[in-house]
Amino acid sequence: MELRKKIDSLPWVESQSGRWKQDFGPKVNFKKRKVRPEAFEGFPDFVCFILDRFKTVDKLLDFSPVELCHLQYDSDRGSSIDPHLDDCWLWGPRLATINLGCATVLTLTSVGDEQATLRVPLNPRSLIVLSDEARYRWPHCILREDVQGVRLALTFRELSAEFLDGGKFEDVGRQLLDRAKWVKTWC
Repeated sequence: MELRKKIDSLPWVESQSGRWKQDFGPKVNFKKRKVRPEAFEGFPDFVCFILDRFKTVDKLLDFSPVELCHLQYDSDRGSSIDPHLDDCWLWGPRLATINLGCATVLTLTSVGDEQATLRVPLNPRSLIVLSDEARYRWPHCILREDVQGVRLALTFRELSAEFLDGGKFEDVGRQLLDRAKWVKTWC
């Protein structure tokens, strides 16, 4: 509960489909493909233990996130998120999300000739890592009927290859990785 109190002590911004959000990362214009690294002031100190814990998860041993997005879903607001694939230009091969608050279900739908649907239960305090085909070929969503109470998603994103050494935007990537080491005390 301490983590939730710290998160809730910060201002929320209204987002789409009844969600509220808090962003810690660069300012990005995905249509123009522009990134402002100077807008990223580091991660809040209250998530340092999560970043440390990631180092104990095999799939995340070399995970270096540069963005954290808190999304709050509330059944009273009819919150949901439409099927989507997260951006691939800036964001890399893994998305790590921690589910807090009420349990929910992540729905993934395959693309292609034979459509399939996979419903993944997300219990409170669970971690899901979308990677490989789940990251790039299975749009995911949270259906309105799967939000029963208040759910908080903490999603961490890493950089794509274009922003790493040898990539077209490696200088910007280096700035973001440096800023990701910063910790800001918010509370």
